[in-house]
Amino acid sequence: MKRIGILTGGGDCPGLNPVIRAVVMKGIKLGYEIVGIKDGWKGLVEGSTIPLNEKSVLDILAKGGTILGTSRTNPYKDLKQKDRAIANFKKLKLYALIVIGGEDTLGVANKLNKEGLRVVGVPKTIDNDLNATDFTFGFDTAVNIATDCIDRLRTTAESHHRVMVCEVMGRHAGWIAVYSGLAGAADVVLIPEERIDINEVCKILRRSRKKRKGYSIVVVSEGAQLKKGDMVLQEKELDAFGHVRLGGIGNQLSEMIEARTGFETRVVVLGHMQRGGTPTVMDRVLGTRFGIAAIDLAHKKKFGHMVCLSGNQIKSVPLSRAVAKLKTVDKKLYDIAKLFFG
Repeated sequence: MKRIGILTGGGDCPGLNPVIRAVVMKGIKLGYEIVGIKDGWKGLVEGSTIPLNEKSVLDILAKGGTILGTSRTNPYKDLKQKDRAIANFKKLKLYALIVIGGEDTLGVANKLNKEGLRVVGVPKTIDNDLNATDFTFGFDTAVNIATDCIDRLRTTAESHHRVMVCEVMGRHAGWIAVYSGLAGAADVVLIPEERIDINEVCKILRRSRKKRKGYSIVVVSEGAQLKKGDMVLQEKELDAFGHVRLGGIGNQLSEMIEARTGFETRVVVLGHMQRGGTPTVMDRVLGTRFGIAAIDLAHKKKFGHMVCLSGNQIKSVPLSRAVAKLKTVDKKLYDIAKLFFG
């Protein structure tokens, strides 16, 4: 019986467990033994695994997070770790490895595939910024959570005649901000793809004050930047993949808006709320479809590929294409959001 491993790396995300469930249940039907690699690439480096069978995944469809655990370990930061990961792949006698992750996790998968490991990728990120797929699972849940929060902020903003700044996730791409901002009827949506003109923002807010009952909603991605200024950071230390920890643009905007307009302004940072909890129906179904497609790719020996959504069809693309660049917000979509500013 051939053995297939599965791991989840990077940030946790609603929909991971539906992927795991689909891989296990379809894999067993195809005659494979499925083994879970614990805590992402860290588990492969350390050889830490758990057995997976139908009983262990039967009731995880509606559960958020990942039953396998995750980490931001990068085996290529230390070549000894990379060598151990490859050695453990062979020691575990894996026929193939299904890797569920975003740009960084799949970037490692692409490198390992080039070194001869049989790897299949599954796209995961709430930011929806992974190239070569129309949508990633986790995004729909995050957007629904953000939109619900914006709806709730509206009532308190109206009651207190305030400007409410809502900071959402989005390091380099503003998909969550645009979708939740549009759905939540925000007065301004600010994203990493375009620098923030604070004077223009204040002009819009003054205009919206006259139209509404004295309140406004601003949605901003954590990675958005002012025209004059650097990216706002929580800390300057880099993680294993060379990323800084973002956070604080919402607070900075709040102070600048209040100082320039005189409008009482408050900020809410949604943070990890967007990644937690029960996945939506969309993410449960998409995750399941991705999991089925991933085990099918391994069964057909189509390694070095990532499953993807194209229209309403599940297809596959080379991993190298998937991690070649980030998928940023389409300008036409952002222009639609701008039509409703103020």
